[in-house]
Amino acid sequence: MKALKLYGKRDLRFEDAIEPRIENENDVIIKVKATGICGSDISRYAKLGPYVQGMIWGHEFSGEVVEVGPSVSHVKAGDRVVGCPALYCGKCESCKKGILSQCESLHVIGALQPGSFAEYVKLPGENVLFIPDEISYDSAALIEPSSVVVHGLYRTSLQPGDSVAVMGCGTIGLLAVQWAKIFGASEIFAIDIDDQKLNIAKEMGADFTINPLEKSAYDQIMELTNGKGVDIAVESAGSSVTSAQVFSLAKKRGQVVFMGIPYGDVLVERFYFEKIVRNELTVLGSWNAISSPFPGKEWKTTIDCMRTGKINAEALITHRITLEEGPKMFEKILEKKEFIGKVLFYPEIRL
Repeated sequence: MKALKLYGKRDLRFEDAIEPRIENENDVIIKVKATGICGSDISRYAKLGPYVQGMIWGHEFSGEVVEVGPSVSHVKAGDRVVGCPALYCGKCESCKKGILSQCESLHVIGALQPGSFAEYVKLPGENVLFIPDEISYDSAALIEPSSVVVHGLYRTSLQPGDSVAVMGCGTIGLLAVQWAKIFGASEIFAIDIDDQKLNIAKEMGADFTINPLEKSAYDQIMELTNGKGVDIAVESAGSSVTSAQVFSLAKKRGQVVFMGIPYGDVLVERFYFEKIVRNELTVLGSWNAISSPFPGKEWKTTIDCMRTGKINAEALITHRITLEEGPKMFEKILEKKEFIGKVLFYPEIRL
């Protein structure tokens, strides 16, 4: 089979790879129909490099079951499925407490074992979920990032009628706008320096859009909320700058939840840091997309909301390409010469 393998920083290769085969009784082999580039993939490509040199990369995907091990009964060959890419040990203290997102050995496919940027991928049976016909393969490839968002919002005390600010309108931020609406937020503020992203956020349900290049996000939020701020501030940009500024958006006794990963030091100016102390903010981290019982209610909720049309994932997809075009696409993303939203690869299609 063909696959994309990461050898080093900015060294992604389209190569032959060994097809996975059934080795354990709970294995499931899936033909990948659509697989997406995650924001974390971009940082690893540009800055961090692979965990294992030459590893098949990728972890957001949907596909069709090809073969199952003898102990797998909930899915069968021919079923349309999505794969939860997270792998936990089940033995550490966090796992025994049912806090699976905090597993000491937690990792995802594409890191230490082959991922989804390939024609076929293998997962344990419990990681494979059936998807109904109402959900396209393209939408299903975004079930994982959507589950990441709802996992983060479950960490908060978001209630109907609350106000929410979403800082950063990439895939995670745009999904956060939609989820905030589903949770019952009365006012949603979308913040980004890219007007195209803000336009999509408006289509996704944002009540107000804010471009900090015109005036600081803090000043605009204060004007729009009569100086109060918002109940919940979501950091989804994953930048060192926004990771500091987000503290200024929450009201007194408000909450800040971090879904982005800055991959760099965060230097917090006194103005922003004092908001944590003086406003007695609750600061929350959110990691991955799983809970107990595995893979968690995040996945079931996402599938239900996509099936009923409450989550519009396809509107976030801007590029649909072959795996062979992968190395060039990652370079295009770094060049930032054109607007690129969610990118999907179709491994079964060749140039």
